[in-house]
Amino acid sequence: MPFRTTLIATALCALGVAPVWGEENASNPLAAVNNTDLRYQYFDLGNGASTGDAFIDGAYMLRPDLKFKYELHYLSTDSTGTRQSDFSSVGLKLIKFFQPTSSGGWSRKPALGLEWILDFGSPTTGTGSGSDQISPFGGFAFTHEATGLTLIPLAQHFVSYNGPTDINQTAVRLIALQSFGEGFWVKADLKVPYDWENDRWPATAEFQFGKHIGPGVSLYADLLVGIGADRPYDHGAGLGLRFRY
Repeated sequence: MPFRTTLIATALCALGVAPVWGEENASNPLAAVNNTDLRYQYFDLGNGASTGDAFIDGAYMLRPDLKFKYELHYLSTDSTGTRQSDFSSVGLKLIKFFQPTSSGGWSRKPALGLEWILDFGSPTTGTGSGSDQISPFGGFAFTHEATGLTLIPLAQHFVSYNGPTDINQTAVRLIALQSFGEGFWVKADLKVPYDWENDRWPATAEFQFGKHIGPGVSLYADLLVGIGADRPYDHGAGLGLRFRY
């Protein structure tokens, strides 16, 4: 094991937070796991406005190399001046995993996928765009074999095919995920989309802190931060309850 890796692992052990790895964490979108998460996120939009997003976020492995993900969102927002609540969108996603490889102490798992987003919301009420989208994507999960640190770079393009809002957006995303002893994990998730229709960069960062609290059950919290002048929100927070099976 390289000296630097050994030093990091030794320091973590001394602090009582030794890294653990092997079993994939469902907070990694490219993990081969079955899970259902019940989540709520609150967003401060600035100028006294806010949005609450209650949603189901789950996944099921159809085959060892094929994953089905789903999301159902219900929004409550006063972004247009009056409080409106409605089902916002459904996201259905297929992810194809390819043969993993290993070199230099890192394993690499490539993946390609396609997402279909059905938007039930309305831009006049702030509950959605009202436009359905098709969204291809691809990425890699790089896992450091000595520490279990996982880095996931992703790229995804969103394009609408109907509805009142023209959507043409390319997003790059970088996730860092680390598990620790006693069932804890931390995650950082940087999202940088470019909106081709409006020439904007509505970038965000999310930080997640979680713990496995029982067999197949986990609890986690999210800290949400908008970045730059085009940020979609100022800041936010969330909670999630995960069932893994």
